[in-house]
Amino acid sequence: MDEEQVSEDLIRYDVLTQDALRGVIRKVLDEVAVAGLPGDHHFFITFDTAFPGVRLSKRMRERYPESMTIVIQHTYWDLTVNDGGFEVDLTFNDVRERLSIPFAAIQAFFDPSVKFGLQFDVAIETLESQGENSETASDILPEEMPSDAPLEAPVEMQQKRKSAKKPHAEEEGGAEDGAAAGQPGEVVSLDAFRKKK
Repeated sequence: MDEEQVSEDLIRYDVLTQDALRGVIRKVLDEVAVAGLPGDHHFFITFDTAFPGVRLSKRMRERYPESMTIVIQHTYWDLTVNDGGFEVDLTFNDVRERLSIPFAAIQAFFDPSVKFGLQFDVAIETLESQGENSETASDILPEEMPSDAPLEAPVEMQQKRKSAKKPHAEEEGGAEDGAAAGQPGEVVSLDAFRKKK
């Protein structure tokens, strides 16, 4: 039997798809910048802090040298969106900080109110171009991200994620108390919050 040969993807559908999905995030944040968050919508956004164009204060970059998760929910200011990224003011341990995040730096976007999530291979795209080996975005997702988000990582990556102890920040108060004390956070199933039929 002849093996079916698959041609090299010269169009790069994977890159085009990720760009299109980043366009969804851009549109959502643009609408929120104009009209505010509708209903119960709020966002967990994980991004690569070492990605070119990411702007953080020195103290935040030292605390989160690889990746960081922010929450846009109750307390945020001056959300501005452009074609390349967004900027927002958030508080971390009662200190207001201005963050500038290119859309290409986003590793994960999750809206828990409607259980919508996206994952991106930022680390692969960035570091492969520099000739380095890297983790995928699935390897460095925040522990706050529910394990049953729409795009699941393979089991071995989920186990790796659970064993990883990387700090992540939230808009109010920075890292969770358990994570700050070096204790693993509690993982809660989304099923506990779903309405019974």
